[in-house]
Amino acid sequence: MSEMPSPREPEPSPETELRPTVPSAWPGDGSADAAPAVGPLHLPPLLPRRQNPWLIVEVDGSAAAHGPLVWALREAARREATVVAVLVLDEPAGDPLEGSGRLLLRARLSAQERLEAQVLRAIGETGVHGRTRTAVLDRPVFEALTAATRGADLVVVGTHGKTLLRQAVPRPPTHRLARGA
Repeated sequence: MSEMPSPREPEPSPETELRPTVPSAWPGDGSADAAPAVGPLHLPPLLPRRQNPWLIVEVDGSAAAHGPLVWALREAARREATVVAVLVLDEPAGDPLEGSGRLLLRARLSAQERLEAQVLRAIGETGVHGRTRTAVLDRPVFEALTAATRGADLVVVGTHGKTLLRQAVPRPPTHRLARGA
């Protein structure tokens, strides 16, 4: 007759039967009989992973600004990008140090609410969720970003160092040779 295990005794799984025991590297720790957990070895990539793209869209409340925002949301879904909807505030007239801080804060909060309403309308139209951020920027910051898109150097200085954003120099056309030539 063959021996059948009793229903109360669990059968050993194939993983535990094939797992070798490795003596511990530290003598006297008592773990020489235990099987170590074996898992895949994860190596860090040699090259840094390319960041997902960002699409910056100026939204000014006009009907003409709604079209580019909708296009950017659809493009972000296609490219796995993030859309930053930006409303640009013009500088207050006169000396900015003399203006009331509460009035400036109230204008910023009002602009932020208008911007978020426009983004929600575009999300409802496209159905693209989770790919948007909103920001209210002062005019000089937005002008620096748009100047960088037209060829100006943009240097970003932060606590982690300096980064220069410069337009890529176009490469000369290459001539392909036929194989075996």
